[in-house]
Amino acid sequence: MAQGFKKTRKGIVGRFEAPEVQLLQKLFSDVAGTLEPQARPDEDPLAALVGIDQDASEPTDPALKRLLPAASMDPERAEEFRRLTDRSLREAKVGALKASSLALESDPVTLTVEQAQDFARSLNDIRLVLATRLDITTSEDAERVGEQVDFADVGDIHDYMAVVYNFVSWLQESLMNALLKTL
Repeated sequence: MAQGFKKTRKGIVGRFEAPEVQLLQKLFSDVAGTLEPQARPDEDPLAALVGIDQDASEPTDPALKRLLPAASMDPERAEEFRRLTDRSLREAKVGALKASSLALESDPVTLTVEQAQDFARSLNDIRLVLATRLDITTSEDAERVGEQVDFADVGDIHDYMAVVYNFVSWLQESLMNALLKTL
């Protein structure tokens, strides 16, 4: 069973069993795959290199909308901001997710402060996706989902996502507490 993260002299350390590592790596991979910018054959390579995406539009998937929200209530400003930042934001998130997955290869998982910050951002992205899929929009919704705490109680996909959401939330909390101790 996971022991969560703790601040040590060697860094921020977490211990996980193999199934927990596999679950987290799958979650990191799934969210990264959802965020991957799609290359287009007619794309201007210079624009792609500097992160400009002429065709960036607001995502239709509610989870992606939560990960990549509009930057303004003004539709024109939001569209312009998205055009200038969407690709680089996606690439930064994907990079953090992949680095977090790679960090799980060591036993115990030992993170520097910078790696721990990326790991925390990655866990948060997973939580946002799961929260969207679970319809968590209020603190009452989160409390309702928080009642689902044991894999033995899983009866359907919704229950499974709730248990995974709770695990990721607990893990993120332990990581944030360890990070606070580095200040």
